[in-house]
Amino acid sequence: MRRKRAKEKSLLFVSRARFAFVTLALTCVFAAIGVRLYYLHVVKNDWSVAITDKVRCRIDKINARRGDITDIRGNLLATSRPIIELGVDPEMIKEDPETNAKLAKIAQIIKMDFPTLKRKCKASPEGTENPVRWRKLADAIDDNTYASILSLKVKGIYGNRKYVREYPSGALLSHAVGFVNKEFKAECGAERLFDYYLRGQDGWRETERDGKRRELAHFRTREVPATDGLNVELSIDIILQGMAQREMKRIVEKFDPKSATIIISEPATGYILALANYPNFDPNNYNKYPLENLRNIAISDQYEPGSTFKIVSIAAALNESLVGPEDRFDCETNTIMYKGRILRLPKEAHKMGVLSVREITKKSSNKGVAHLATMLGENKLYSYAKAFGYGEKTDIGLSGEIPGTLHEPKDWDGLTITRMPMGHAVAATPMQVHCAMSVIANQGIYMQPQIIHRVFDASGQTKINFPSKAIRRVISPKVAALMSDMLAEVVSDEGTARRAAVEGFKVAGKTGTSQKIINGTYSTRQHIASFSGFFPAQRPRLVITVVVDTPRGSGIGYGGLVAAPSFSSIARQAANYMGIKNDEEFEKMVAWKGIVQ
Repeated sequence: MRRKRAKEKSLLFVSRARFAFVTLALTCVFAAIGVRLYYLHVVKNDWSVAITDKVRCRIDKINARRGDITDIRGNLLATSRPIIELGVDPEMIKEDPETNAKLAKIAQIIKMDFPTLKRKCKASPEGTENPVRWRKLADAIDDNTYASILSLKVKGIYGNRKYVREYPSGALLSHAVGFVNKEFKAECGAERLFDYYLRGQDGWRETERDGKRRELAHFRTREVPATDGLNVELSIDIILQGMAQREMKRIVEKFDPKSATIIISEPATGYILALANYPNFDPNNYNKYPLENLRNIAISDQYEPGSTFKIVSIAAALNESLVGPEDRFDCETNTIMYKGRILRLPKEAHKMGVLSVREITKKSSNKGVAHLATMLGENKLYSYAKAFGYGEKTDIGLSGEIPGTLHEPKDWDGLTITRMPMGHAVAATPMQVHCAMSVIANQGIYMQPQIIHRVFDASGQTKINFPSKAIRRVISPKVAALMSDMLAEVVSDEGTARRAAVEGFKVAGKTGTSQKIINGTYSTRQHIASFSGFFPAQRPRLVITVVVDTPRGSGIGYGGLVAAPSFSSIARQAANYMGIKNDEEFEKMVAWKGIVQ
């Protein structure tokens, strides 16, 4: 009995004070928790929900794959390669020796110095309202590298899959293909022209993650799959493009020009088969080149076309039946009477004498074409120049194109009627000069120049076709055939473009040697050399234009010396590649078919 009382007294002594203290402490703790819960769930309910959603809920973007770009034969020119962007959630990184050792290994794998990696993995200061939950560690790593990093099991370091754009052809087709920047924004070329079809449509996934950032798949509320972009097939033939680029390299090594352009196309369709510019750039490393290298010279630079423009006056006079090919003009006289005024005729490189229209074409007489232009008059000369494509964009679709310069007759001065026929007082892009020559090669019809052939899906099925498009008739087929015949004489021993000749083929074309305007006057030292022509002359398959700005070397950079040989070299290679029969073989084939029939 005594023991029982002692025990009760002892328990009562220990329990009352401590019990009261513990009870009070627990009451305060639970009261504080209750107040805090009430504050978070009632008073600050919206803020609490937002923070919880930010931590647990996540909207993941599902990147669409950008479509490929190919040449006409299916060779890959641009493609999207999947890679992994590596990053870190600094709030998940622990500060302990084991984690530091793993981070050191990761630094070695991604080739980043350890102090920099540690700095990126450092969490935001305590109390920061919006702590950083993602810092990029590496732009692009492959699957094997990523697997090595994951094997170290560092919580907070993970990767997101994305795509990078690659250009297997490099600088070979830079201006035609274009490029997309680091943010996948299309900047120029076919990339920009057909960005709508190439880029596709990104998808997204709404989901939740647990405290270890693992996805809780059963909490997914919505998932919209990505739609990959369509593919684009250019009209470019990479083999012909290679020929043009090799010839461009030879031009640069021999003449060290300021710039140069080579264009190859099919006259019957208007499809561009090759487009080479100097200087150019590698779209894989576009940011390492001067901005001027990104300019597509073929459509964004203008120059006075010089004698290549003479086809306009000659063809117009023939088409209007004002003259015939054998009509003769005095190309020795220095003046001409026009609308009651005496006009001074342009100078010649050497004495010409009396020439027929055919000889005016062959010898490229400045005074001869001035005679023809005065017969046409300002309005008809202007309208034919417009019809040949001068003074307006070709609408090829590539960015940066300019319309050139062709003033209306009301803005002409007293000498324009005699100077424009020889390619002065007018400015054109190389593409415009090319399209004008294509009119002659295509029986007098102006074709829309095109660089896109079709848009197709992953299975190869065509979604959008881009057929050839005839814009207008400029001259009659009869006059076009006559012009082809006369331009073929230009590429002869007596013409200005004998170096453009191709053995076995009759070639038609026109040289141009334009004086550059320096400080408001025509320079006697700086020129633009050009040649635009087609072959075979009687059954044109290819139109080739070569323009070389300020070729360095001894003497004047004549088009016949600088540009014509490049035409010949490309045409000869193209004939072998495309299996174009020479004139003798073609005539034998036609004769054999006639006998068989």
